[in-house]
This record gives sequence, C-alpha cells and structure tokens, in this order.
Amino acid sequence: MKCTDNREERSFYTEREWARLQAKEKEEKKHLIKLGLILAGLAVLCGALVFMVYYFVLRSHDYDLFLPYENTSPVYGFSSSLQAGSTDTPFADGLCVTDGDKNTNLLTLNSYSAGLFDLNGREVVYAKDIFTRRSPASITKIMTALLTLKYGNLDELVTVTSIVKDIEYGSSVCDIKEGDVLSLKQLLYGMMIASGNDASMMIAEYIGGSVDNFVAMMNEEAASLGATGTHFTNPHGLTDSEHYTTVYDIYLIFQEALKYDLFRDIINRKNYYAEYKRLDGSDVAVTWESTNHYFTNEAEAPEDITVFGGKTGTTDDAGACLALMTKDLYGNPYLSIILHSETKDSLYSEMNELLSMIEN
Repeated sequence: MKCTDNREERSFYTEREWARLQAKEKEEKKHLIKLGLILAGLAVLCGALVFMVYYFVLRSHDYDLFLPYENTSPVYGFSSSLQAGSTDTPFADGLCVTDGDKNTNLLTLNSYSAGLFDLNGREVVYAKDIFTRRSPASITKIMTALLTLKYGNLDELVTVTSIVKDIEYGSSVCDIKEGDVLSLKQLLYGMMIASGNDASMMIAEYIGGSVDNFVAMMNEEAASLGATGTHFTNPHGLTDSEHYTTVYDIYLIFQEALKYDLFRDIINRKNYYAEYKRLDGSDVAVTWESTNHYFTNEAEAPEDITVFGGKTGTTDDAGACLALMTKDLYGNPYLSIILHSETKDSLYSEMNELLSMIEN
C-alpha cells in the first residue's frame, strides 16, 4: 500500500502505525533501487558478452594467417601474425623488407650474395647484395616444389618419359628410367632430397603438360609473389644465361613454400626411402640421401641454432649455394640464404657466420 503525507489519509492511523508504514515504504524503495542496479549490471554484462562473441568469434573469421600453421604450431615455432584482410593492403605488409645492404660491416663474407631473415620479427637481419641477380643452381627446385604442391595430386602415379634424359650429363639425378612408375610424391621427394634433375624434368612435364609450359608457370608464380628479379628457363637450375634470381626473391619463394606441411616435411628429412616399378614390372627400392651437409654431419650449426632444413645448389656458374631454415633456442624461425660461395666448405663456414647473428 502506498503511503503519502496526506493528512486525511494519515488520520486513519495511529502515530505508531503511521511510522511503521513510512519505514516499510522506505524499505521497499531501497529494494527497488537495489533491484534496478542489479538489472543494470546484468544488462552491461550481457552487452560485454555479446561484444566478446562478436570480436573474438565472428570478427575473427575476417582475418587471414600470414602462415597458416604459425598460430598453433610449437613444432615449427612460428608466432601468431593475424592480419585484417584488405584490398588495399600494401604488398610488403608482413614481409621482411630493406632497401639495400644491412649490417655488412659486422661480417666479412666472400660469398657474392647473402641474407638472413627473421620470419617472426619480419626483419632483415643481414643483407649483402640481396637484390643482385645470380644463378641459383638447384635452389630453383624450391619453386618447382611449390608449384607441384599447389597444382599436383601427389598420389597420382606417373610413368617416366624420355624427358628425364634431357639434362646435363653428370648432373645430380635420382636415377629414374624411362618407363618407371612412381607417385608424384616420390618424384617430389627425390627432386628435393637427392636434388634429382631427372625428377624435376618429369615433374615439370607432368604438371605443366610440357616443360616449357611449366617454366611459364614458374615465372607467373614468381611475379605473383613479387619476385621481380627472377626469371626461370628450366625447372632444375642448370646453367642458362637467362635463368636467374636474387637472395630476396628466394626468401619470398621459400616462405611461400613453407605454407605447405609436406614441404616442411621434405626439407626436414635426411633421407627418403622409395619403392616403385620398372617398365618390365621389376621392383626398385632406393634410399635418396640429403645433399645438405648439416644433415650428413659434414657441417655443424652454431650452438643453440637448430637446422630445420633447406635446399642446396651447386654449378660452376652458380658456385655453392644454400637456402636454409633454422630456429633459435626459443623456436623462432629464420631463413638464411647464400648464393655463390667458392667452395662447399666455405659455404657452410660462412653460413655459420651468418647464423651466428641470430640472437638467442
């Protein structure tokens, strides 16, 4: 019952009754105020929950990963790098960038070109002539592998054709023969681990329909990645005056290939065992060994640096080359690339100097 100070209404009650009614009214008002505050608090809380659901669940679908595996992979050691998708995002967004040499005063490297890239920090740690065009030798095969992973069905069986003979005599091979039947996956592992030029030719013909078409695909992919200092004429890297790339372009191609789980598995292997059939139906069993001296115990990385894997390359024109992925003590990934060292011994010695710049 609502009470007022109206005298006529008050006249119906004794002083004690009236005081009791006044006290009850005040108590009810306090209760209503408290209830209102509780309801207001609940409204604010509900609003906060709705915002959190939108921001962390619904809105998160608008983001793209720089590297698809980096957000959840302690194995590969890539930190999260979510970026909002935008049609006007600068091309260099999320990349290691520099406009020239960097920290060349800290090392004395005789190799023609060299670079060290911090993938998580998006920083060029060291740069020596990284935009100068060089012959890449078999580091070319990183691009061949990238296109194989992008467009190929790795479970498909491939019958080897005579195209595997169309390579320089004495160059590195998997020793596959015309008529052999292998899976595309086996060819890919043989090309990358044993650096088989014969496997790269077969892959190119199979994926591209012809080697020339595949080479055109390589150049298109390079352009799409911003590798403007690159031009390929073959899928393996044997010497050609019009076949060249740069340290920086190799960084762009390498980090793109790292988006594929299988590529990371390939470069991390010391060897690969394959079984396949010859033309006459006989069985072949072979183990392809890595050409990476860090994996053959012919070279040892600096303390607290883990060599994850990479790709070697060697020709008379290109010298000794190496593109390498390593991790520091905390699992942070780096790409280090050297083009044209005079010998393999000097290549790995200078690579260790480059890796010594990684701060743990």
